[in-house]
Amino acid sequence: MKLSIIIPIYNEAPTAATLLDQILALNVEGVEKEIVIIESGSTDGTTAIVKRYEGREGMKVIYEDKPRGKGAAVRRGLSEISGDVFVIQDADLEYSVSDYPRLLKPLLTGEADIVFGSRAMDPNERWQYRRFRGLVEGLYGRVVNWGGLLYTHLFNLLYGTSLSDGATMFKLFRRRLIDGITLRSDVFDYDWELQAKLAKRGYKFLEMPIAYKARTRAEGKKIRFWRDGWRVLVAIIRYRFVD
Repeated sequence: MKLSIIIPIYNEAPTAATLLDQILALNVEGVEKEIVIIESGSTDGTTAIVKRYEGREGMKVIYEDKPRGKGAAVRRGLSEISGDVFVIQDADLEYSVSDYPRLLKPLLTGEADIVFGSRAMDPNERWQYRRFRGLVEGLYGRVVNWGGLLYTHLFNLLYGTSLSDGATMFKLFRRRLIDGITLRSDVFDYDWELQAKLAKRGYKFLEMPIAYKARTRAEGKKIRFWRDGWRVLVAIIRYRFVD
């Protein structure tokens, strides 16, 4: 099996090198790696870091002249991959590369075609996986947690799924499943568009628990609930009935 790892990067200088080193060091028996980096015109030194990794075996780097959104970067990455399975990997270290072997196993054995790494399957965490100190960051964490919970329930209601964490980044798909699917979202709603269109085709989602270490806005978290939340809501509803 060949695994394509799509890494959209924008202004992740503190963590980019660590993430790329972890990906390069990862070895899963029976799995070949292909790494596709989309560098979206960072202004904090990330571009120079990424350039140090050019030419590594199995690695391709694409430079954009300006950021067009994470969804747009992922679409570009999807047009470049050749693997049997793909995953979209953020460079912020919230998700652990060490979870790859477990998430890949159901795909290797043929048990599943889509695997989600859920942050909400631990009964001690559930929807509380973002716990930040301070009034502002604490409120931000709760709002984003509640939003993810609400959107997951809405998605399940509209699409007949039973997901516990529809907002997780760790999602592994067999490449052939998206043949003939046109993706349109440019920002953080792309996740929901992709899974909406796959759910409408009748594909089943297997969830597995994963490790997760949330970062705060001060640490570089880019999603803003009041800015991005409405886009997600529109995507969940829209793609149930159109496209």
